[in-house]
Amino acid sequence: MDTVTSPLLAWPPQLGPEPGVTELEVSALVELARARGARAIAVGSGRTPAALAAADAIADAWQAVGGTVAAMVSWPETAASWLRQAQRFAEAPADLWVVTGPETGWAQMTRRLLWSTAWRAERTLATAAVGRPSALALVGTHHLRGLSGAAADGTGWSVAGDGRVVLTPER
Repeated sequence: MDTVTSPLLAWPPQLGPEPGVTELEVSALVELARARGARAIAVGSGRTPAALAAADAIADAWQAVGGTVAAMVSWPETAASWLRQAQRFAEAPADLWVVTGPETGWAQMTRRLLWSTAWRAERTLATAAVGRPSALALVGTHHLRGLSGAAADGTGWSVAGDGRVVLTPER
């Protein structure tokens, strides 16, 4: 397996508009976290208005079902290293991590998590913004085995052991 050697992408891509989070997506993420027996989650996001709104919606929905939000961590799209944010996110006393975009900042933050922390993709849930093939490709799906998430319509997806993205049948 290739090793991530730097969080910085060699050439940050030009991406389209960042999607907002839907109620179905948030509900599905809460269901996924509950199905895994989580009691506490750490929520991470970029700093765009859409990403911060998504993080707040996830945290609010999680708390509404009696869950605890162990940490809310945001990161910039560009940074020198993302180390401080990565350490704070990975070290949160949480059963699961939940992340949202935008794509480029999420990819660089995830590369930092892989390079510098004990973060594990299989303990992470993600929004549709992160589950887009273009976002996953920025990190490399072979580094993201076990990452799961929800699409905007509430259906699920996960990164299989061979790096393929597998869609979950509708609920």
